[in-house]
Amino acid sequence: MPINSFVDYPMSWRPDRHELTRPIYLSLARMLERDIAEGFLPPGTKLPPQRELADFLDINFTTVTRAYKTCELKGLLHAVTGSGTFVSANAARSVTISRDRVPVECIDFGLVASFEQSNFMVAEAARSVAARAGLERFLNYDDPAGLPGQKEAALRWMRPLGISASADRVAIVSGAQNALVVTLLALFEPGSRIAVDTYTYSNFIELAKSLRIKLVPVAGDRSGMLPGELEACCRAFEIQGIFLMPSCCNPTSIFVPNERRQALAAVIEAHGLLVIEDDIHAALLLGSTEEAGLPMYSLLPEQTVYICSTSKSICSGLRVAYAVFGEALREKMLRAVYHVNVKTSSLDVEIVTELIDSGRARDIVAYKKSLARGANDLFDRFFPQSDKPGHPLGFFRWLRLPRPMHAARLESDLLAAGVRVFHSDRFLAGAGASGDYLRIALSSTDSLDELERGLRILRGNLQGGA
Repeated sequence: MPINSFVDYPMSWRPDRHELTRPIYLSLARMLERDIAEGFLPPGTKLPPQRELADFLDINFTTVTRAYKTCELKGLLHAVTGSGTFVSANAARSVTISRDRVPVECIDFGLVASFEQSNFMVAEAARSVAARAGLERFLNYDDPAGLPGQKEAALRWMRPLGISASADRVAIVSGAQNALVVTLLALFEPGSRIAVDTYTYSNFIELAKSLRIKLVPVAGDRSGMLPGELEACCRAFEIQGIFLMPSCCNPTSIFVPNERRQALAAVIEAHGLLVIEDDIHAALLLGSTEEAGLPMYSLLPEQTVYICSTSKSICSGLRVAYAVFGEALREKMLRAVYHVNVKTSSLDVEIVTELIDSGRARDIVAYKKSLARGANDLFDRFFPQSDKPGHPLGFFRWLRLPRPMHAARLESDLLAAGVRVFHSDRFLAGAGASGDYLRIALSSTDSLDELERGLRILRGNLQGGA
């Protein structure tokens, strides 16, 4: 029987004790998950303290602790030291971004594509590879981490990006998303904690949720994650890793300057964190900023998995990325590559290799940069911003909304108006963010005319209070 009376006591969640079945902690966790999914506990709701809920239900305190922990591992809850336990921002929905179910007539500012207008050059390379003698060597199970010549081409491609490594520290995988899966499975376990920016890559949020990995949001400023905040989080939590996109943070488009990278590296090294560095936009940044970014891999090679995908810089349809890792991580990474992929298609990789060896990959990058410049200039005409993004040729922009707006309703209203965009809530790794934003993809339309039409619709609806 409860010690206290809860008749007139305010509680954010009052589960029915009579619904509990054994094991009680799993039953309570299922009830909590159901009430979150059905909207009874919206994002940001502070749950009752564990001892209070245990008294209300007349069950053991540790039973509530286990139920909360079970939901926390699923990404449904997050705990804030000294404040309590809260429903996560994206607990009730998937924030994975894809092109599924996008109306044909809709202008897509949601998915960040890669200026597909350059694919005619990729098609030429594909025909060249197909016409070669000995094509059969690309059609077997040999060399699951990539053929030697393909790895050498990968290293040549990454050298201007600041990556110097031996071929035995490189694995060729099926795109950046695949590289993230491989890395998480290889180096982390359910319950592991990974530090991330407050706003981070939405598909990484979903991956972590699927693998029961906890994300710890770390506050930042216009130069990226703050080293002091990372230090504080490392002291408050047992953190095993950190996920960074320093060349162009997704979704904020922040470029992390080298001074900040070095300061972060000092904290990372001191606490022995494993770094997952997604550098997908690095090739598009060369020569476009005052300083060339130092990869975290160059600062902490033995603690870092560096991911260089060719999806944005060369071709999104050829699922090819290069993963570079320290010697201590090599065996685990190669084992995970084999278990997840068996191998990446050597034929796809050979087309990318042909583009690199022929110099056409550089032509593609130059063409994409010119398209990105035009798209960013057009965006600036519609939405002038005094605070320019760190990446001057970003494939997406981060637009602050003039006032708070309901995320799902705004996305739905804009979709009905003919444009698909994503609200900042999709990218929120935890509580503590201020302001409402939209991420606007600039690289998914077929022409500047289509982009202009979409931006005009977007501006009109935002000004009209969509």
